Amino acid sequence: MPNKGSHNFLIIEDNPGDFALIEEFLFEQIEAPVVAHASTFKQACAILFTNTPLFDIILLDLSLPDCTGISLIKEIVAIALNAPVIVLTGYADLNFGVRSLSLGVSDYLLKDELTSITLYRSIVYNLERKRTILELAESEKKYSQLFHLSPLPMFVFDWETLIFLDVNDAFIKNYGYAREEIIGLNLEKIKPCEATIMPETMPLNGAQYQENSSGILKHLKKNGDVIQVDIQSNFIQYKGKRAKITIATDITERLNYIQAIERQNEKLLEISWIQSHIVRAPLARIMGLVQVIKELKDDDKEKEMTLDFLLSSANELDEVIKKITDKTQ
Repeated sequence: MPNKGSHNFLIIEDNPGDFALIEEFLFEQIEAPVVAHASTFKQACAILFTNTPLFDIILLDLSLPDCTGISLIKEIVAIALNAPVIVLTGYADLNFGVRSLSLGVSDYLLKDELTSITLYRSIVYNLERKRTILELAESEKKYSQLFHLSPLPMFVFDWETLIFLDVNDAFIKNYGYAREEIIGLNLEKIKPCEATIMPETMPLNGAQYQENSSGILKHLKKNGDVIQVDIQSNFIQYKGKRAKITIATDITERLNYIQAIERQNEKLLEISWIQSHIVRAPLARIMGLVQVIKELKDDDKEKEMTLDFLLSSANELDEVIKKITDKTQ
């Protein structure tokens, strides 16, 4: 039973008998193929430059009146607009077939061995490969957009060599390197001398292996500033290499703010201890001395001594209050 669905085909074939056979094969396996025909290279160019919608598959004979062989392949592949080109030829030349595939041809079939099944299998395979390639290209495009447009610094490095493979715009802005300066350098370039080996660069194996890693590390900017970064990283395949993609969020200001709050809290705790222990001592003495003065009789000398003690305690309390005031500045 013919495969349901419709596909657009361009058959470039100057032999009427071969064209009729190929068209028949298509209708045997596909329910409603849309077929266009060109018998010369010139006609093929005119169709490809004006055709809408685009062709799904181009079936190409290599012996046309106005162009043949390698030259024909190069010309058709160049204007095929990503449509897979399947070569149909009567010449069983293995070396030529290999070379044609290296020039961008999707498949190479011999006319003497051609059947509706072999042609259909090649068409299905190449349509699926085209779909996969388009999906991969779209996926790479989305990755590129997410990577380069991210407001957070991101970089990709080779897991084995620790070499930078890619960095985004936010990384360039935050670290101060131009892309051409950092690509190809080792991760050691952004590690301060006093910093320990970054966890994300330490080889993991066996039970130690983790699919992702994170932590707060020190990084070195191009201008020499040391920053604290929150690292989130994961393994990826990047252009055929095992790599890691890493987000490095600069948290230097946040940590400085937290440290400032912690120092302020320490001061407040010290102030609280001063108020509860040191301030209360002279205050208790003053309260006791006031009571003593109330109970004294007319002994001026004893009153004078008591008042001296009272003044001394008041001065002591005044000094303590000054220290508390200084702490709160």
